[in-house]
Amino acid sequence: MLHLAAPTDERWAARAREHLPEILLDHAHCEKKAASTALSLIFRYPERPAMVVPLSRLAREELAHFEEVVAVMRARGLEFRRQTPSPYAAKLMAAARTHEPMRLLDTLLCCSLIEARSCERMRLLAEVLDDPGLVKLYRGLLACEARHFHSYVELARELELVAEAELMARLDVLAAHEAEVLRGDPGEPRLHSAVDPALK
Repeated sequence: MLHLAAPTDERWAARAREHLPEILLDHAHCEKKAASTALSLIFRYPERPAMVVPLSRLAREELAHFEEVVAVMRARGLEFRRQTPSPYAAKLMAAARTHEPMRLLDTLLCCSLIEARSCERMRLLAEVLDDPGLVKLYRGLLACEARHFHSYVELARELELVAEAELMARLDVLAAHEAEVLRGDPGEPRLHSAVDPALK
């Protein structure tokens, strides 16, 4: 279970299918950012040694996914390049509290929801795309994305920052916020973009 408060509208997948170069580029950036986020947490919380190995492993896996997506892009005549950052993660993380240890808890839970939404949207892409190579890519990543969701939640649990009931209640709150973020301006086609209300 991915603990998302609302499913993605099927219209998102239809739009993504029409903008695959943009989606692939954004996906590569997402994998790079996910690796960077995991490493930044290690640097930010040296007093939390229990986080070091799980986040290091996660960062390596995210970088492997980054390389995999870049290879898929190059096979299709595309190249990794600079991209205007998607507002999704920043808007989601804006709900994180600023005092510790709640800041750490919220950061881990927000990361878990990003992974959960990625997993859900990759499943949608695997269902609607005609390109066998892309279908293979997205089907192959589903288990990893789901595991990353659980890894962040389990890490928050193991750190014993709050009681289990409070942890799950906070995850519910942040999941509702994440769903609200995706009801905003769709902007450019992205892996985590909102649904364009003009689409029928």
